[in-house]
Amino acid sequence: MKNSLTYLGYAARVEFSAEDECFVGHIAGIQDTVGFHGESVSKLTAAFEDAVDDYLASCEKIGKKPQKPYSGKLMLRLPPEIHAAVATAAELSGQSINQWASEALNREASV
Repeated sequence: MKNSLTYLGYAARVEFSAEDECFVGHIAGIQDTVGFHGESVSKLTAAFEDAVDDYLASCEKIGKKPQKPYSGKLMLRLPPEIHAAVATAAELSGQSINQWASEALNREASV
């Protein structure tokens, strides 16, 4: 079961508004505010995709580089013993720490 909306690398944060009797969403992971809404899941999905398309078109029109939700860089602070265990596990698997951590995080995140 899919619990989120994604489109062109963007994800949505969605809530239900009882007052408005509809779903309300915003693009997650960017500083720009981009919202959308829909009265059903199919309308919400279409509105989300339209919002992403409009955001990208608006950025292009004004010559602004669109924000990407995530850069692909992740900095972690770990206790030294965990860092050592990760380095050892990576070395034993013939990988860099980055490769090993990427695979481990991907497995756990079920992406």
